Amino acid sequence: MIAHGFYRSLPLVLGYFPIGFAFGVLAANTGLAPWECGLMSLFVYAGSSQLIAVSLLAAGAGILTITLTTFLVNLRHILMSATLAPYLGHFSRLQQALFAYQFTDEIFALYSVTFPQEKIPNKAGVFTTNLVAHGAWIGSSVLGAWAGTTLTGSPESWGLDYALPAMFIALLVLQLNNRRHIFIAFFSAALSLLLFWKTGGHWHMIIATLCSATLGLFLEKTPAESL
Repeated sequence: MIAHGFYRSLPLVLGYFPIGFAFGVLAANTGLAPWECGLMSLFVYAGSSQLIAVSLLAAGAGILTITLTTFLVNLRHILMSATLAPYLGHFSRLQQALFAYQFTDEIFALYSVTFPQEKIPNKAGVFTTNLVAHGAWIGSSVLGAWAGTTLTGSPESWGLDYALPAMFIALLVLQLNNRRHIFIAFFSAALSLLLFWKTGGHWHMIIATLCSATLGLFLEKTPAESL
């Protein structure tokens, strides 16, 4: 199961590398040293929160502002972890804590597909996947920070800014198992674009997410073939 966990982590590694690299480049431009980027990726391990934290550091924000902002951004993990909690009953408290420590959006997307199939996830395979993915994130961020001192041009000029949405699109496709999922995905995208066109800002993503989740709840008992 260790080998299975390793191979299962490879898509995450391929997705993490460009994002971690982009984070490292941005962090280096903010003034963080490669070892500081490595420690941040080790202890924080949250792509979106780390990118936000770096942006706030560049803007001169204080530690309290950065801490509260990243905390609020990561609150979504409470709902996602609740979805996977029923499959972790055979884990000890320490193992559950370690799992939560390495819990990310990508890990959730992967296990939300594989856990229902496995019923009782293998501990060795799960932690192998988590450790390899986390190691890839740390390594890519350190490499990006080191390269950030030598690269010319912004991360956008290298196309690194598209790494995060590209990976989430790929993870979404893996979860489109029936017509209901496809319908909700298109509804969410359309609503988000409409709200962004009308209001701007970033609230459109939160509103679209809440509305789509609510719609999914109502459609949960609707036969997928009827859509």
